[in-house]
Amino acid sequence: MGVLNVTPDSFSDGGRFMDRAAAIAHARRLAAEGADLLDIGGESSRPGAAPVGEDEELGRILPVLQALRDLPIPLSVDTRRPRIMREALAAGASMINDIEALEAPGALEAVAASSCGVCLMHKKGDPATMQQDPAYADVVAEVKAYLAARIAACEAAGIARERIVADPGFGFGKTEAHNLELLRRLAEFAELGVPVASGWSRKSTLGAITGRPAGERLAASVAAALLSAQAGATILRVHDVKETRDALAVWLALRDGTA
Repeated sequence: MGVLNVTPDSFSDGGRFMDRAAAIAHARRLAAEGADLLDIGGESSRPGAAPVGEDEELGRILPVLQALRDLPIPLSVDTRRPRIMREALAAGASMINDIEALEAPGALEAVAASSCGVCLMHKKGDPATMQQDPAYADVVAEVKAYLAARIAACEAAGIARERIVADPGFGFGKTEAHNLELLRRLAEFAELGVPVASGWSRKSTLGAITGRPAGERLAASVAAALLSAQAGATILRVHDVKETRDALAVWLALRDGTA
């Protein structure tokens, strides 16, 4: 899953793709590099981020989404707002990626009314405050229980399990230790019975480990993606598609004996 942030304040590439032409060109570049899916976001969810208005979020997302409908890969929209979900799906999106796991009033109904896929993510707190001393008794058990409950809520609303992906939400209300424990035990999330997504790309835990700023975390991001895949993640949300695919190709050749 290639990341396209049409935002001025995302932690890694904020402002780089606010220009519509630049965003469209970057999306096409990610597709050419081998992305199987593109995730378009119009509101930053980085720690400390402030919310934006719905009209502004739509204004950022829809023109880019409409311009990319000719791509031969599905388009996902990263949003937590039911109105944005409905309009994005009407404009051709194939998936909704929601950091609030369809908890907003009307979100379940917006997704249930379509045939789209949905990614349900765990987070603790709001982006503005979520990294202020998050605490868990057992981070893996608590995140799994939350995702299981949200999967059940989706099914009760008429969203088939086959449409659902679960994301532990690395970096969303978690300390470095929490993130590493989730990665260490990521294979346990297969018990949810749905595909698992992993989003480690350029995140602050990688910066804490390596001492490098967001723009210099390529090697660490690829390592985290590869570890996620080895633990069973089937969707890797990344900024650097080409490099991640190359690393996966080496691992898959060894695992499957295709070399």
